[in-house]
Amino acid sequence: MKHILVTGGAGFIGSHLTETLLGRGDYVTVVDDESTGRYENLAAVHEHPRLEYVRGDIGDAELVARVTAQVDEVYHLAAAVGVALIARQPMETIERNIHPTELLLDALIERWGRGERVKIFLASTSEVYGKNPKPEWTEDDDLVFGATTKARWSYGASKAIDEFLGLACWREYQLPVVIGRFFNVVGPRQSGAYGMVLPRFVEAALAGRPLVIHDDGNQVRCFAHVSDVLTAVLELMDTDAALGRVFNIGSDQPVSILELAQHVIRLANSLSRVQFQSYAEAYDDDFEDVRRRVPVLARLHRTISHRNRYDLEAIIRTVISAFLENTP
Repeated sequence: MKHILVTGGAGFIGSHLTETLLGRGDYVTVVDDESTGRYENLAAVHEHPRLEYVRGDIGDAELVARVTAQVDEVYHLAAAVGVALIARQPMETIERNIHPTELLLDALIERWGRGERVKIFLASTSEVYGKNPKPEWTEDDDLVFGATTKARWSYGASKAIDEFLGLACWREYQLPVVIGRFFNVVGPRQSGAYGMVLPRFVEAALAGRPLVIHDDGNQVRCFAHVSDVLTAVLELMDTDAALGRVFNIGSDQPVSILELAQHVIRLANSLSRVQFQSYAEAYDDDFEDVRRRVPVLARLHRTISHRNRYDLEAIIRTVISAFLENTP
């Protein structure tokens, strides 16, 4: 049995990770300030005898010192969430992404210096690639951000700083770090409140409302089920060859946003139509988006054995089922 710290453990991905870790027999400490996460996401396990739940800010140095003192592994998932939130609150985005990572790494370096073996997984994002014009992205590609006057790039830039910090700890102190760049992780319990496209579409389709598509809908994305993503993450953390490296994690099967909307309407047996909205209407006048976001997964597949089990149709069906189960 391991003792594991999950930051952001009441969020969408974090709550699924917490359930998985408890299911395999670990003791789990969750820290979440519930700014975007919800305690209700842990309803299935909140009385579990091996779960400690701490409602608090992982940017609090005293709290970080306490919750990292005895753990064997850290999964750092706490971060600003969603394009809508990032566009509205760039300062909070930068602070919430960088400072807690510094605190966690400092605490773990201190323990590592005492000979205490502890690992950390840093959750990063495809946003770090910025608007790199390549049709597919590999982990060693250049990061191409827009102007600092465009607030949305603050998220990718701040997460890139997190990656630099983690890799520096590996190079300078040999602190075992694994970095995963998530590409559009989706599944049950994900909220559309912060701009996440699939839950927005499913909720609208089931209610018979229009599915609102930003711009022309020809943006290309790849969607991976949270279960597949977490299986990959856990295998990476058990693989020595993954230490000190960065991995794209997600699906490499592209689909346009318009096609996604059409799939949702069909699978939900909905009479909804699509409705187009400009980025200026959805966010602000200076918002920039990325037309194509497709990862190369070759490094991931060379390092671990897991392959995704859910295709796009299966993913959409699980999200629809989850919405129906939770609708009064």
